[in-house]
Amino acid sequence: MQTFLHVGCGILNKFHLRGFNNDAWKEVRFDIDLNVHPDIVGTLTDMSMIESGSFDAIYSAFNLDHIYPHQVPIALSEFFRVLKDDGLVIIRCPDIQSVSEAIVQDKLLEVLYESPSGPISPIDIIYGNRKEIVDGNEFMAKKSGFTYSTLDRLLFEAGFKTRVGGKRPEVWELFLVAFKEEKSEEEIEKIAIPLIPKPQRAD
Repeated sequence: MQTFLHVGCGILNKFHLRGFNNDAWKEVRFDIDLNVHPDIVGTLTDMSMIESGSFDAIYSAFNLDHIYPHQVPIALSEFFRVLKDDGLVIIRCPDIQSVSEAIVQDKLLEVLYESPSGPISPIDIIYGNRKEIVDGNEFMAKKSGFTYSTLDRLLFEAGFKTRVGGKRPEVWELFLVAFKEEKSEEEIEKIAIPLIPKPQRAD
């Protein structure tokens, strides 16, 4: 069985995650928030409690944008360190370029989609979910943003040799699967494609 680190796990478990919701994967939940009952409590920029080369994969969804830009390379270096030599990381985060297009159209406060925590507008994607912050969850505040090219470059600079992904403008999202080692097209097709989120229609 392979093991993946679910970084910034929140309340979700592996059964919500495409590609990991099967018996082939063991999940280790990692979060800064004690209230979500993670297996390991820590931050993106300090995973010193985790042994180097100990995970087959990392799943990181909508948390890199919660740290400052100068901290992002530190977090990606930690991801690289705790992965095995043939490991991979899956990153999902808001697509600031798509969100900015909505803002240019003066839709800062218009609802883009409905989330489990309520309606989401561009201002929530840029600065953090207003409702959750008002309710006292300051971990939801946003401090960074990415376009696909900037995220891809950051992963390249962190040492990830093979990267595949793209934009999902219909849900204002970026996704990227990055490998520590060089991978062939056949390997990418076999390993990465099943982990990439399926297209969705925005409500």
